[in-house]
Formats: sequence, C-alpha cells, structure tokens
Amino acid sequence: MDFAAINTSLVNMLGPMGPMIALVGVAALLVLAALPALLKKREDPYEKLRSSRTSASARSGRNGAASGDQKLRQTGSDKLDKYASFLEPQNAEELTESKKWMQRAGYRGPDAVRNFHAAQFAAGLILLALGVLYVVIANSSSEQGLTSTMTIVAILLPGAVGYYAPKYWVDKRVEARTAEIQNGFPDSLDMLLVCVEAGQSLDQGIIRVSKELKKSYPAMAEEFAMVAHEIKAGLDKTDVLRRFGERSGVSDIASFVTVMIQSQQFGTSIAEALRLYSADMRDKRVMRAEEAANKIPTKMTLGTMMFTVPPLLIILVGPSVYGMMQNFAKMGM
Repeated sequence: MDFAAINTSLVNMLGPMGPMIALVGVAALLVLAALPALLKKREDPYEKLRSSRTSASARSGRNGAASGDQKLRQTGSDKLDKYASFLEPQNAEELTESKKWMQRAGYRGPDAVRNFHAAQFAAGLILLALGVLYVVIANSSSEQGLTSTMTIVAILLPGAVGYYAPKYWVDKRVEARTAEIQNGFPDSLDMLLVCVEAGQSLDQGIIRVSKELKKSYPAMAEEFAMVAHEIKAGLDKTDVLRRFGERSGVSDIASFVTVMIQSQQFGTSIAEALRLYSADMRDKRVMRAEEAANKIPTKMTLGTMMFTVPPLLIILVGPSVYGMMQNFAKMGM
C-alpha cells in the first residue's frame, strides 16, 4: 500500500488538513460502531438472583402483570432505552432539574430528557458530517482549496450549531410559555374567583377554568388541567399545588400556591384570598406593561443614533467636506 499516494490524494481532495480530517473521520466511525456495545445495559446480578429464586407460578403471574404494565408504559422510544446511561444525567438531582426544565417547555413525556439529548447528539453529528462534505466539495472544486483555519471552522461550526440548537429551542419555548402563563394568570384567578363565589368547590373551579382558557391561554389551561387530573387521581392537594408552582416556574404562581395552602390549613375563606390575590396580580400586570413601555425609549436610542445620526451628518457636513477637498485640489495640496 502506497501511503505517500494516499496522503497526496487526501491533500488534493481535502486540502493541507486532509490526512488529519480522514483520521478523525475513521475514528468517529469506529466510535459510533462500538457505541452500542459499550452502552449496552448489563443485568444486575442481584436482580438475576432474585428472579431465579422466585417460583414458576409467581413468576408467570408477575410476567402477566409486567406485560400489561409494559403496554401501559410504552412511549414509542424503546429504541433509546439501551442508551439511557449515555443520554440521561446519572446524577438524580441533575435529572430532576432537567425534567423540570423540559416540563416548563411543555414536554411532559417520561422520555423527554432522553429524547432531548438524543436530538442534540444526532443534530451535532449530522451537521458535522455536512461540514465535512462541504469541505470535500470545496476542495475538489477549486484548485487552491480551503485553508487550514477555514477547514476547521467549516467542520466544527456546523457541529456546534447542531449541538446547541435544541437547547436554544427549548430555552425559547420555556421563555414563551412562562410569559404566556404569567400573562394569563390574573384572568384565570378572576375566573376561579367567579366559580368559587358561584358555589363551586376549588376543584370544580379549576376544571372549569382549564376548559375556558384553552383558546386564550393554552399553556395556563394545560397547567390547570394537570392540577385537576392529579387531584382526581387522589393525590394530596397540598403536594399537587406545590408541584404546580414548581412546574410553572413563575414566582406569582408559587406565591399563590402558598396562599392557597395557608388558607386550607388555617380554615380561612378561599374566596377572600382569591379576591385579594387576583387584585394584586392585576396590579402587577399593569406594572409590567408600564415597565415594558418605559423601556422602549431607551431601546430606541441606540437604533436612532445608528440609523439617523450618520445620514444626518452626511447630509449636513458632506457638502462642506466635498467643497474643502475641491479647494485643496485646486491649490495643489
């Protein structure tokens, strides 16, 4: 095998960094080929011993129950189960925070964190491969080819964009969803107050509000529907409300949850608490609108200076500068 000829052909195709790019590509292919074997889950010896000691009848009964439970828990992403150790944080605290972050973006599936990291990994590899393809085409179509710096940038930049694009998307979803919940919360409190004063219980009022807010504030309606379903399932109302405050990520809702829990513990009127708190939320919404309006002149100052002052200076000072240049040219300066 003539290594010099291979090296020359790689340099002609990929530029000066051709051999290095080929070596990195072969290494990446080897890593991808060995990844399933490395990430394959090993059976726990304790679980294996415990399953071997069970009787055949009990095991068959459990298998029937497990098969039914498995059907209920299928989420359509079983192909990623063997990569769970690679696609999910191993720290329980980090995993919990990642799940809360995905829930605030509206992704409530049990495999949301795993799917997110899989999307990051896949997008990074795909765009990295597209960057390599672009370098190959650019070097083969031109005689000089790309420089070493341009080659590295053309390969690594798309991979970095593909890796961070899903995170940017989820952050934008969290921001938009939080703003929608924050804007719709005062109206939901007013509707909940009307339902409670009409004689309905707090649980019935939450269900009615979730139905009424589907068109105007779907994110807020989804959160109230989640609270209603958890209460129907028999969970403790205090825990349900606390999870509601943590899941939304809005400080106003966390304060509202605290007020509701204290009202239930001390036996005070829920309607009176809702009336006072809804008035406070309306005032806060007006203050947020006024704050946004007061920021507009400051934000417009930079744009005004960039797009108005330079043309104005050109119009006012330009003729004088041109006349001075003409006079200097006549004087031979």
